[in-house]
Amino acid sequence: MADILVIRMGAGEHDPAHWMVMDASGTRKSPPVTGALVAASADVGDKRVMVLVPSTEVLSTSIDIPVKNVSKLQAALPFALEEVVADDIDNLHFSAGSRRSNGQVPVSVVAVDVLDEWLSRLAAASIRADAVISESYGLARIPGTISLLLAENQVIINDGADIELAIQDVTPGDALAAIGAFDDSDSIENTNGDSDSDTSESPAMNLPRHVLVYCDAADEERYEHDWIAVRQAFESLDVKVLADGIMPRLASTVAAGAGVNLLQGAYGQSGDYLAIFKPWKYAAMLLGAFIVVSIAGKAADYVVAKRQVDQLQQQFYAEYQAIVPGADMPRDPNAALQSLIARVQGNGTAPAIFLQSLEQLGKAMRANESANIQTITFRAGVINVRITAPDVSTLDDIQRAVAQSGQFSATIQSTTQDGDQVNSRIQIQATGA
Repeated sequence: MADILVIRMGAGEHDPAHWMVMDASGTRKSPPVTGALVAASADVGDKRVMVLVPSTEVLSTSIDIPVKNVSKLQAALPFALEEVVADDIDNLHFSAGSRRSNGQVPVSVVAVDVLDEWLSRLAAASIRADAVISESYGLARIPGTISLLLAENQVIINDGADIELAIQDVTPGDALAAIGAFDDSDSIENTNGDSDSDTSESPAMNLPRHVLVYCDAADEERYEHDWIAVRQAFESLDVKVLADGIMPRLASTVAAGAGVNLLQGAYGQSGDYLAIFKPWKYAAMLLGAFIVVSIAGKAADYVVAKRQVDQLQQQFYAEYQAIVPGADMPRDPNAALQSLIARVQGNGTAPAIFLQSLEQLGKAMRANESANIQTITFRAGVINVRITAPDVSTLDDIQRAVAQSGQFSATIQSTTQDGDQVNSRIQIQATGA
């Protein structure tokens, strides 16, 4: 399958973007790159493009809705979530993901003008996205584990089930408290010495018992008090330091198939078809090239065949005029030929000999274009031809050309001078007749 280029857009138009190449299993195939969004277009090539957008602009939630038809589900989402969103549903775009094993459908909601602005920035950078996904889906859902990712000034968190969100300007402990992970909201303060209350009984019984945190080395040290509180409240805490930053973690998760694609409905009508046919791009190009070459070949054959037909028609017309001087080109050459044969057969002679003698005469006349046939008569196997020529030597050339094959003999019966032309009568008959 084609590689995937994952691009993380900056929050603002002039903020840098981050991108890297992954395969469909979520394995990195290039190091992360940071730069202007337009620079990422050079790495697109034939890759599928997935764009991560700021999760603070996208509401990520889930809903238990019995509708299974995709188009009907798309139409029902705005009304099913009308009480959840703060803005008018006409100003929002709703997208749904695949239904989970517990029956919940993940949903992403974003303001139409915000999504339009993201797509406009991508278009200006000559990038066409196959999928646009909120960063909040950049953490893998691990059953029984709460996962946190510390990204700049926000904490991305999911509970391994249906909670996937990003919270700005909070500590990891505050993020855990926000989803009800602690019985006592003061538990973090307790670790800082603000009270002596016991935190051993604090974890909520209906939440996972393990916590997995991704952060850089500075945040690991910065939130050491939070880690103490979490270890007291949960069975385990695993803090993984991201040496290459958060981009590889986010890219790996979405490249492996996580997240809700915002390009649905009106935004997915053209993009979805392109995504389907993109793996077949080169095959389609080869097929198109084959069709073009085939058409060009047929056109060339037609031109050659048309030229050959024209040449044969001209040759036939010249032969026909030699037999019937002054006649127009017949519309049906075959019918004209049959008519000539019938006329010969009516004279009681062999048509083959007559036609062969005319063919020999035609060759002789083509070799001496200055001569012209005036009349041709055929009787008892003998052709009498009246010819005008510029001189007697031309007549001699015609006589010799007719007799050249040895099948016919030609005899000049008479010649008369008429101005600058010589009128002559030549008699042609089969040799030995």
